[in-house]
Amino acid sequence: MHFQINDLSSKRLYLQIAEQVLEMISQGSLRVGEKLPAERKLAETFNVSRPTIREAMIALEVSGIVEIRSGSGVYVIAESGRSELNIEENLPGPFEILEARLYFESEAAALASQRITHQEIHQLKVFQKKMQNLESQDLAKTHSYDRSFHELIAQSTRNSSIYEIICGLWSLRNRSEMNTTFDALIRRRGASPIIEDHHLIIEALQSRDESRAKQAMRSHIQRVINEFSECTLNDD
Repeated sequence: MHFQINDLSSKRLYLQIAEQVLEMISQGSLRVGEKLPAERKLAETFNVSRPTIREAMIALEVSGIVEIRSGSGVYVIAESGRSELNIEENLPGPFEILEARLYFESEAAALASQRITHQEIHQLKVFQKKMQNLESQDLAKTHSYDRSFHELIAQSTRNSSIYEIICGLWSLRNRSEMNTTFDALIRRRGASPIIEDHHLIIEALQSRDESRAKQAMRSHIQRVINEFSECTLNDD
């Protein structure tokens, strides 16, 4: 089968990949119960990055077309005949948003370490404590405090442009049905917010250590990316 990626298309790359995999299923090239090729092979076939393949698999799972089985692979669960994805959005995928957060929030933490107030550090500790107390009881509220934690650090940079960018990334994350649905899926598979990382970020900010604050935030978001990747990994 010939695969054509349209560089001029307004549709995001991961959605183009997902639609081509769906076409393979619709034409019977992939059948119910069949395992998709490994992530590495798919990336080579479509000539795209592995995170793009992961986002395509998420789109297919959210649409009920495949099932991602952690540690095993991605399997077709929809009968042939499906002609479209159940996704009506064209927003960035989870890994694209996380990659942007990795860059912007790490730099923001470095700047915040020089400008954050004692009152703001106290408020971060309040958010961290609430996350810790609610983690096993109310995941939705835990995520709400998580967002407040990160946005407060952005605010403490005293740079309104940085603050707007980071708030915008979190808004994108929450606006996207694919992001929120997939987030719920991986939480059901055992993934959880990494609460201890927030304590390390607070310590770095409190010490006014620019390099340490940047690394603490970078390590935290990278750990989230790794956790998401483990839940979507399909490699042999």
